[in-house]
Amino acid sequence: MAVSPARAAAFEILLKVEREHSYASELLHSARYSKLSSPDHGLTTELVMGVLRWRSWLDHHIARASAQKIERLDLEVLAALRLGAYQLQFLSRVPARAAIFESVEMVKAARKRSAGGFVNAVLRKLAAGTPGASGAAGADAFAEILRSSNPIELARNSAHPEWIVERWARRYGFAEAQKICANDQTAPSTALHIYDDRALKELAESAVTVVPGRLLSSARIVVAGDVTRTRAHKQGRISIQDEASQLVALLVGRGETILDCCAAPGGKTTLVAERNQDSMVIASDLHPHRARLLRGLARRPNVRVVAADARQLPFSEAFDRILADVPCSGTGTLARNPEIKWRLTPQDLDDLQARQIAILKSALAQLSAGGRLIYSSCSLECEENESVVEAALAGSPKFSIMDCREELERLRQAGELSDKLSGAMVESLVRGTYLRTIPGVHPCDGFFAAIIQKNKR
Repeated sequence: MAVSPARAAAFEILLKVEREHSYASELLHSARYSKLSSPDHGLTTELVMGVLRWRSWLDHHIARASAQKIERLDLEVLAALRLGAYQLQFLSRVPARAAIFESVEMVKAARKRSAGGFVNAVLRKLAAGTPGASGAAGADAFAEILRSSNPIELARNSAHPEWIVERWARRYGFAEAQKICANDQTAPSTALHIYDDRALKELAESAVTVVPGRLLSSARIVVAGDVTRTRAHKQGRISIQDEASQLVALLVGRGETILDCCAAPGGKTTLVAERNQDSMVIASDLHPHRARLLRGLARRPNVRVVAADARQLPFSEAFDRILADVPCSGTGTLARNPEIKWRLTPQDLDDLQARQIAILKSALAQLSAGGRLIYSSCSLECEENESVVEAALAGSPKFSIMDCREELERLRQAGELSDKLSGAMVESLVRGTYLRTIPGVHPCDGFFAAIIQKNKR
């Protein structure tokens, strides 16, 4: 019996994530897997993301059931074990025999036939003797997260690296660290920005059900259906974009000359261009192939795409609105990109910070007098956010930091914020003078934004 299309695809994606440092979400939405049926694509997504979210937790249980040290296993064998263990522990609808049999077949198909008996033995031991087997572990695992009493215990129970959880506990407090970790282990909702009214009707006709956004009045949340298969999405009249990401784009406001200096993949660029249809938006990205992708996605007549290094911007003109949504660690998006937590090291933050400071200084040099620059990231780490802003502005009297409350109030009065947001929730979006969303505390990814104004004198 052949391995099912969903499990075969999941196995292949997990190997690519490990070997090529690919991103699972990009692979899942690539052309290679577009021909999977909707049920198969849904199961592939569940398996890939589930294994990546719970990897260290799964490895702990596999190690207890294995006669061999886990670090000595071939990657194909370990990937098959993780897939089997995840199904046994978290998916009650999957029969144990199917999870075990197909994991064995995977290693055989990967030319690791001699490991078939080993995989079978480990998974049967897990199915027979591990607490939480037969799909019951999900609720138990989340209960353990909530019962955790210190960062080390929380990291173990929530399948996060200890150093990351310890940082969050120091920075945000243990209670918020718990909420972040619990959120990271949950499949995130899909938020949309709708660019025309016809698209909403087309979604309903395509059996896609949406409800109003929880932060923004213009956003929609998908509760049923596959929006990526709709005509409106393929034509760019709908974009998949987290509500916090949309909010950052709205902070840009109105301008006559606008630059998005780290623009790919283009969600914020497109939203800014929509709100400034009489202005030219220059969108730049370092890599030519990403710039080409950006041209295809940001299909607006007032967007001009340029391949350029944001650390050395080539423009002679000044801009009155600049968005610098910098490359970052992405720790505010671990629910969507769980592989990040297994790759990131503390040293990476120093490297990223140096690059971010260079980008911000370069972008500030392009800002016109009286103009505003939005510096943003999807990181929860201070080194990539407040510290970058402070370092870039140190000793310069030309710039001042605006209080984000002012812009949030402007958006509220304009009807851009959801009318369901309480005053306390709006206030919680601000830390000091900066926008700061926290996954698990707010209904969105973790984003940071600073509004920097260039003084007129």
